[in-house]
Amino acid sequence: MWASCNVEVRDCLAAVSVTLRWCVRLGATMAKSKFEYVRDFEADDTCLAHCWVVVRLDGRNFHRFAEKHHFAKPNDSRALHLMTKCAQTVMEELEDIVIAYGQSDEYSFVFKRKSNWFKRRASKFMTHVASQFASSYVFYWRDYFKDQHLLYPPGFDGRVVVYPSNQILRDYLSWRQADCHINNLYNTVFWALIQQSGLTPIQAQERLQGTLAAEKNEILFSEFNINYNNEPPMYRKGTVLIWQKVDEVMTKEVKLPAEMEGKTMAVTRTRTKPVPLHCDIIGDAFWKEHPEILDEDS
Repeated sequence: MWASCNVEVRDCLAAVSVTLRWCVRLGATMAKSKFEYVRDFEADDTCLAHCWVVVRLDGRNFHRFAEKHHFAKPNDSRALHLMTKCAQTVMEELEDIVIAYGQSDEYSFVFKRKSNWFKRRASKFMTHVASQFASSYVFYWRDYFKDQHLLYPPGFDGRVVVYPSNQILRDYLSWRQADCHINNLYNTVFWALIQQSGLTPIQAQERLQGTLAAEKNEILFSEFNINYNNEPPMYRKGTVLIWQKVDEVMTKEVKLPAEMEGKTMAVTRTRTKPVPLHCDIIGDAFWKEHPEILDEDS
């Protein structure tokens, strides 16, 4: 009797196996259509393996956006903090980002060399970063501009560039920080001439045309008693976001076995999150302090 049962079970399993294979083949056949040839037109945008992938976002027509929303000149700390909040949101959503750098209306996100996120497709890198950043900008707007309504949504364009070595990546980030210094020094003098000396924008532009950094610093100090080196580091150096362990204090209800009611207690937990720094990244000190950023296995 047991032998007969075993034969029946084997026959049943064999029938099920045949049925499943037939269903899989039928499903694969039904999923195809004569229109699938259009997929052949998709360009291969796979980023080169073992290279750093950088996605840089820039605000689209942000001069007009800043004017319409009455941003303070030359720097609006609310806008800069909002940009950083959006960048933190992107990093928390896409954990393969090892470092980000931002200034003014731009942010650069560096993905780890070995990242295989979405099979390293450039279009996926760019669209996910841009959409997450732009939606976060709208979502968190009221947290930073409490009395200012968002008149229209901002736009951000993006580009993807791959860098094959640590040194070239460092040179890229150094370039962006040097750009921050050059632009901010110019804007600081430009708006001081307009706001404090009463020059028109054209007159201020003509006054600064052809001047070097030392001359701009001299104008600030001699005419406006401003020492540029004392300006907030966030304005002069931009913002660096790196992953760091942070202790967070939260309240939690704890119920002891001998007690009928729980007690609310402060509990400290440690988690890793993107932390903003306003420091120099052109020299070697930052990279020696944070060697894990460029680590192959980061």
